[in-house]
Amino acid sequence: MQVAAHAKINWSLRVIGKRADGYHDIETLFQTISLHDLLTIEKSDRLTLTCSDPSIPTDDTNLVIRAARAIGATARIHLEKRIPAGGGLGGGSSDAAAILSAFNRKDPQIALSLGSDVPFFLHGGTAYATGRGEKIEALPRVAPVPLLLLFPEERVLTAQAYAILRRFSPPLGLQRLRAMIDDNLLDHATELINDFEEPVFAKFPHLHALKTRLYEEGAAWAAMSGSGSTIAGAFRSQADRDDAIRRFSGVRAAACETV
Repeated sequence: MQVAAHAKINWSLRVIGKRADGYHDIETLFQTISLHDLLTIEKSDRLTLTCSDPSIPTDDTNLVIRAARAIGATARIHLEKRIPAGGGLGGGSSDAAAILSAFNRKDPQIALSLGSDVPFFLHGGTAYATGRGEKIEALPRVAPVPLLLLFPEERVLTAQAYAILRRFSPPLGLQRLRAMIDDNLLDHATELINDFEEPVFAKFPHLHALKTRLYEEGAAWAAMSGSGSTIAGAFRSQADRDDAIRRFSGVRAAACETV
């Protein structure tokens, strides 16, 4: 059995405040994209994991193993890693959700125990999320939108990003985001902010330059995904996106679409 585990971007990511339990309340608009990892699952009486990327651990720290153990599954699993690790694209969380889905155990509570955004990946698409990111409201899919992803060398740990956060933002609210989607989400780029950008860009000015460059090359919207470091740009046509990608050098770039 082969299962695709799709990456995500955040159209918008607002940090609303810090909670008494140490977590932060957020409001985000999640979006799955065509970039994906591929898991090959074979029957076995033991749980084992191999990975195409030798830098990715295959022990109990890997979310694939943790997800399988959470549901008592055994299998021989190979992970073809295509989503860059530590880039704010949710690759590990999507891998975990793919395991739960493959074994028909789409349990939101198990998913949440593995990570705040794992519940979203059980269904994907376009979704409004609040709380830690686990309270999900499905929305009309914003797809297909041509995307250009830039993968800088810098890596940002989520805990580090929260530690340097400078401010909180009021939520836009579900109805406002729904109206923006109905109208044309790309026409509302100025409202689609990511609160992590200010502190992360201060630490890594190169990331800010990449976002600026995407706008210069014709993106209708550009932002850092999650807590970074991937910078995503959305274009109004595939031709515009394909023209833009040819003008980027010195940084890894990939073309994909929303799904």
